[in-house]
Amino acid sequence: MIEMQNVAKRLGPRFALAPLALDFPDGTTSVLIGPSGCGKSTVLRLIAGLLLPDCGSVLYDGKAIRPETAQALRRHMGYVIQEGGLFPHLGIEANVALAARYLAQPQSWIKQRLDELCDLVALSPSLLARYPHELSGGQRQRVALMRALMLDPAVLLLDEPLGSLDPVTRRGLQVELKNIFGRLRKTVIMVTHDMGEAAHFAGEVILMREGRIIQRGTLDDLLRRPAEPYVSEFISAQRGALKRLDNDR
Repeated sequence: MIEMQNVAKRLGPRFALAPLALDFPDGTTSVLIGPSGCGKSTVLRLIAGLLLPDCGSVLYDGKAIRPETAQALRRHMGYVIQEGGLFPHLGIEANVALAARYLAQPQSWIKQRLDELCDLVALSPSLLARYPHELSGGQRQRVALMRALMLDPAVLLLDEPLGSLDPVTRRGLQVELKNIFGRLRKTVIMVTHDMGEAAHFAGEVILMREGRIIQRGTLDDLLRRPAEPYVSEFISAQRGALKRLDNDR
């Protein structure tokens, strides 16, 4: 269980997050959605311990994420940033195994884990010898997911992981990722600005605006029981994405 208790965060002259309370139960998939600058990515960085709150507490399994605990707790989390964030000077195998080698895992364990992850994300093991610039965008995103999963974390944090891909590749990876999430049964927290993508993945959608939670619930809740006019306005602007989702189904 991840909990944010009365958490606020100022970045520069403004509050990126107003005081808010959020919880993410074990084994669920939640999607944070909203316009750019609404605080979605800040929530992920606070959970990962990359930022610390100005007030309130972020808890993982009942333990507060503080400077002295963040590194240890972060090992329970896999994090995929926008565009994957692979190191261009490292080969694919080195990118994926980076944390495992830092923790001095045996080479036999690393090899077995690489084989398992290649199978999971449908990446040819022959590509492990290449460098990021030699792969397609979709392949790089698979590698980024492998790196996030290398230590078998309980939590996956995904910050617009498919945002830079072309529409055809993106739709295909959406289907594959949802299947992977279902097989792994991890706690998944994803950030996107695309309502169709949120509806595809989420058991729960959390709509944010200006650092605040406007509404959380299923897509049907937001469609049929909007908490305020902005919810309907946001969904109306995303009708094209929702129509594409219906067509894909």
